Amino acid sequence: MNSLPLSLTSKLNLLKGKLAELGSAAVAFSGGVDSSVLLVIAKESLGDGVVAVTARSEVLPQRDLKDAVRMAEQLSVPHWILESEEMALANFLINGPDRCYICKRARYSAILEVLKARGVPVLLDGSNADDAKDYRPGNRAVRELGIRSPLQEVGLSKAEIRLLAEHFGLDCWDKPASACLASRIPYGIEITRDKLAQVERAEEFIRGLQVARQIRVRHHGDVARIEVEDSALTRLMEEQFRERIVEHLAGLGFRYITLDLGGYRMGSLNRAIEERSDLG
Repeated sequence: MNSLPLSLTSKLNLLKGKLAELGSAAVAFSGGVDSSVLLVIAKESLGDGVVAVTARSEVLPQRDLKDAVRMAEQLSVPHWILESEEMALANFLINGPDRCYICKRARYSAILEVLKARGVPVLLDGSNADDAKDYRPGNRAVRELGIRSPLQEVGLSKAEIRLLAEHFGLDCWDKPASACLASRIPYGIEITRDKLAQVERAEEFIRGLQVARQIRVRHHGDVARIEVEDSALTRLMEEQFRERIVEHLAGLGFRYITLDLGGYRMGSLNRAIEERSDLG
């Protein structure tokens, strides 16, 4: 177990104190590093008073769902998997700039109803201090619904959370950031099940080549725009990988397969709206 900087230890102790005051709570659990760290600390602070809750959805990569199930089992925390119905929401499918708000508002409202019925008073999410740097309209839904974001409350950054995950021995400590599959479809383009499936299958194939760790396939109609970390750009262009990617993605229905020379950028599809201040 690695030692922690004094400043991080101070934040950790503050977080434990905040969680202990709750008595019991549910953690919105994705299996990623943020929610995993939150779940570990919540379990330490609340004991049997904590439960993990995951929303199963067509916009959630199956890989992430499996990670969440596995991690909850490893931590010996009760895990409730609830169905999420955002694909039935017309205002979500039209894919406006408030897409994430609509999704999170509906999803968390449904979860809160279940928690109320089961006597769990508080829902916690894994938002961190860095999340404010990107366009995240879903955060507005979190605030409106009274959901707590303890990692953010104590000022924990993503880098600090990864240090904590390594400190706790979590194998997800260096897991690349993930996001819902709908985030691969540009705003204003309708979200469909077929598009989500295309994206997920394309990313899983590229991931299986073990060339890149951070992978996004942005869906621009018949164009697939691939983003990977800068260090993987050159390797992905090697003939042995390039030809296989082109063949596989063409088989999924993409006519043009492109590699974005700018590399992976978190929320790259937000650039068209990042200057607006009235969206969340």
